Amino acid sequence: MTETITDDRRFPPALAEVATADFPYDDGDGFDFEPYDAFDSAEETADWIRDWTGNRELDGAAYRVFGQDGTGGLAALWCVRPGLPLTEQPVVFLGSEGEVGVVAGNLSDFLWVLADGYGPMEAATYPDRDVRPHPELAELAARHATTPRRPARAVIEGAKAEFPTFEDDLFALCR
Repeated sequence: MTETITDDRRFPPALAEVATADFPYDDGDGFDFEPYDAFDSAEETADWIRDWTGNRELDGAAYRVFGQDGTGGLAALWCVRPGLPLTEQPVVFLGSEGEVGVVAGNLSDFLWVLADGYGPMEAATYPDRDVRPHPELAELAARHATTPRRPARAVIEGAKAEFPTFEDDLFALCR
């Protein structure tokens, strides 16, 4: 039997290491990000996407939730590229108050976003904020990234350009 991307719940080593990193909040000047050490289960993800959208027909199979912000907004890999591994899927943010955005085109680029001091929520909602380099996360990115380092703003802009209808498509699922 061939495993499909929607069946894959193996936590990438880079995310496992992200889960051990320090994400200082610094009274709102740092990160509002709490990474998990494993993906949410398929059942948890299905419950979440149904509650978030109000659409009971959705199963959440396209998402691998790996962290949250302080309000319960979620960071996830969005499995939109058939046949590619989880590390090549875009990173998205779905906020508790309806904020959404594509954060990075793949996990490697997401590591560079973190290295510049942006969490998923900050990247989705405040992409023009000041860069706040995080040395520990820059070292982590250097060990795991397969893409060259780029500024967080360039990564975020590139991801939004690649998936310009993400927000509209997602809200079209809401009931």
